[in-house]
Amino acid sequence: MSGEKRHALLSASGAHRWLNCTPSARLEREFEDSSGEAAAEGTAAHALSEHKLRRALKLRSKKPVSQYDSDEMDAHTDGYVEFVLELIEQAKQTCADPKVLIEQRLDFSQYVPDGFGTGDCLIIADGTLHIIDFKYGQGLLVEAENNPQIMLYALGALELYDSIYDITSVAMTIYQPRRENVSTYTVDKDSLYRWADEVLRPLAELAFVGSGEYCCGDWCQFCRAAVKCRARAEEKLRLTQFEFALPPILSDAEIEEIMAKLDDLTAWANDIRAYALEASVKHGKEWSGFKLVAGRSNRKYASEDAVADAAKEAGYRDIFRQSLITVTEMEKLMGKTKFNEILGGLIEKPPGKPSLVPLSDKRPAILASSAKIDFMEE
Repeated sequence: MSGEKRHALLSASGAHRWLNCTPSARLEREFEDSSGEAAAEGTAAHALSEHKLRRALKLRSKKPVSQYDSDEMDAHTDGYVEFVLELIEQAKQTCADPKVLIEQRLDFSQYVPDGFGTGDCLIIADGTLHIIDFKYGQGLLVEAENNPQIMLYALGALELYDSIYDITSVAMTIYQPRRENVSTYTVDKDSLYRWADEVLRPLAELAFVGSGEYCCGDWCQFCRAAVKCRARAEEKLRLTQFEFALPPILSDAEIEEIMAKLDDLTAWANDIRAYALEASVKHGKEWSGFKLVAGRSNRKYASEDAVADAAKEAGYRDIFRQSLITVTEMEKLMGKTKFNEILGGLIEKPPGKPSLVPLSDKRPAILASSAKIDFMEE
């Protein structure tokens, strides 16, 4: 999570940007932070997920109240808690008492000047450190592999716990429910330390003083200076008519020239994306470099009444709150063997919504025929 009360110049959430464009961190300071509604909604979702996870682990917590509360947020935060509880149960297979930390402050200033952040959830068991980062945003798909934000969190966690638990490997997971994305990246501890010494530290030193070259890429999306950044404008619109060095800030006239083209460009990109997905789902079209996959879904009871009857017949009584306890909680109550024996035939896991993603995505491809059925049912 990146919602710290105060923000370091070189934040973990902005690491993808300042590692690729080292002067951007200082340049951003010239612009007002206008993160707006999406950031506020994300903060609310994090607070709710933290509360639910604490309660699931029988820790004290007061439920937060927010103007952003909704059935969608409720469902997605339930899914996050279920996912974390599943990871904890997996950890218990090799470790009797895994250490679980929620909203842990992490300091990685050994590598990044004044660097700190907050880890949503840490699980330490049997030589493995697992960090889970909850992403409520739906605009940009966030992958765990070589993700510098969660790698910085891992370094901060190692600083705290490596000497105590003799950690050998680090697993890093992004849980992004509104993009139906769960991505995990596992590395050995020594590889992470090498990256920190050979790549992270020298680039962080450049970024802290505002040195290096402006370089645009997908990391520009959330840069506060992006609208007026000259390097980005030259890359996107090929403004090569200027033959002399210019400062990194665009003039008002140049911004007007860019604005005239934005609506058509945005509409065209959205139309292409929608066309490509529909062609894949409805007509079996295959796009080079992309594949059709099923989105993530959560287990649910096929019939709550039938589950309640079966559990009560087996002698279980503490199964109700205001509604039937979740699948994961029921499994924890009964134990895996009894759960499968009593309720195995009453559990279903519906397919996730079809998504068109790059081939680098870890999920297996699905057949267009099955995707078409799900697509038509939307």
